[in-house]
Amino acid sequence: MKAVIPLAGKGTRLRPLTHHTPKPLLRVAGRPVMSYILDDLVALGVDELVLVVGYLRETIEAYLAEAYPDLRARYVVQEVQDGTAGAVALAEPWIDDEVLILFVDTLFDADLTEVRRLDPGHAGIIWAKEVEDYQRYGVVLTDEHGDMRRIVEKPSEPISRLANIGLYYIRDWRLLFEGIRHTLASDPGPSGEYYLTDAFQYMIDHGARIRTAPVAGWYDCGKPETLLETNRHLLERGRGGVHPEAVVEATTLADPVRIEEGAVVRGCTLGPNVTIEAGACVEGGSLRDTIVGRDARLIGADLHDSLIGAEARVEGVRGRLRVADHSEVVQDSD
Repeated sequence: MKAVIPLAGKGTRLRPLTHHTPKPLLRVAGRPVMSYILDDLVALGVDELVLVVGYLRETIEAYLAEAYPDLRARYVVQEVQDGTAGAVALAEPWIDDEVLILFVDTLFDADLTEVRRLDPGHAGIIWAKEVEDYQRYGVVLTDEHGDMRRIVEKPSEPISRLANIGLYYIRDWRLLFEGIRHTLASDPGPSGEYYLTDAFQYMIDHGARIRTAPVAGWYDCGKPETLLETNRHLLERGRGGVHPEAVVEATTLADPVRIEEGAVVRGCTLGPNVTIEAGACVEGGSLRDTIVGRDARLIGADLHDSLIGAEARVEGVRGRLRVADHSEVVQDSD
């Protein structure tokens, strides 16, 4: 099985952190967001990826080569950001069998092995999560059998609470790309982009059945506030703890926290929901709902809801802060 992963976006909502690091490689609970998804694909037996790249593509390619050398990775550049249908269309030359399509803005608790049990009468699976704030999402309308009928973007009425999470399996790949070509030949959506969900609608209109499947959890990593929420979830689910080779002195910890190997924490109040990555040093002050990148140095900082890049230096700052890698923010004591 192959997987298509669009990665060309610039991650503008996560700036300034994405000035140096592509969004899929931002770290949450000590690992790049993308790595959690890649591990699921490897476990399923996926052995070839088609990655649609653009912004900071060299960084993504270097990471894949080092961290997942056994995965065959093909790269195609999306020169024009014309939407999800346009991104997946670029992968067509390399798709000749069933395919998974994943967007790495989110993490999910989904049973991907359902693709092995899908009955022959279905052309694919769309995973969806029941949500209360349905107005924020594209929601999936289903028939009496639980198959997708259509997707409605950000409905004003509660016609469905099944949010489309951006995870798909398509068995009938020929009909998929036929639908994508039809979509790209039509007028774009209200945002000027072409949507992959319109290609799914084309498939359904031409007789395909796409089953909806539930997910136990769905965790957004596309904005600073949701990245921190996902960090908390992962810490509570087993990624928390203090590494035995970390130094923690005269410090109060409020779980969940994660303090990695080689980190030094002295005279602080830490937590809840704090990750201190390897080699970082935090002296004095307090942190909550904060991720501190590798080899960063914080002195006397009282921070909440903050993202601190690798090798950054922060001194005497209070409040909320988002700092890119290798940056320096020092509050003058005068």
